[in-house]
Amino acid sequence: MIYLYAKSIHIIFVVCWMAGLFYMPRLFIYHTEAKAKSPEVYRVLHQQFQIMERRLWWVITTPAMYLVFASALTMLWVNPGLLAMGWMQMKLGFVAGLAIYHFICQRMMFALANEKLTWTSAQLRLWNEVSTIFLFAIVFIVVLKSAFQWMYGVGGLVGLAILLMIGIKTYKRYLARKAQDQN
Repeated sequence: MIYLYAKSIHIIFVVCWMAGLFYMPRLFIYHTEAKAKSPEVYRVLHQQFQIMERRLWWVITTPAMYLVFASALTMLWVNPGLLAMGWMQMKLGFVAGLAIYHFICQRMMFALANEKLTWTSAQLRLWNEVSTIFLFAIVFIVVLKSAFQWMYGVGGLVGLAILLMIGIKTYKRYLARKAQDQN
């Protein structure tokens, strides 16, 4: 019964963690784009974005990550045989990558607060998609579990990454045209 409770908590807080990881880079994009406003407007927006980013990070995203890890450790404690399975080892590798992504976002948040982040909004839009790729990889691994099916998952991830890149470039061209039409 402990395993099922831990699994339920794990799923709930994975959703919360991912929501934070999806929304945080969006805030970074808006925060970065606010620099194009007048100094007075930027000062107000900068303060507001700092509040939003800190609250999202410290109230939702980071606690959710720790609850994901705690529930995962509980499941592994109850069923240590999972660690011997290849799909679990691969999943844990992607989860480690997602945790690294989490802490890079944290550093970006601090850099933005100190007005030292040098990334453009286009770079941040690409960065925003990295968590999506991690999510797809983890879900496919957990659901499919076999190496052969995993190959299809990798192909799907590569295809997804290509589609995301095309979508971002298309959106960037759309914004450029829109700005040109307004001038």
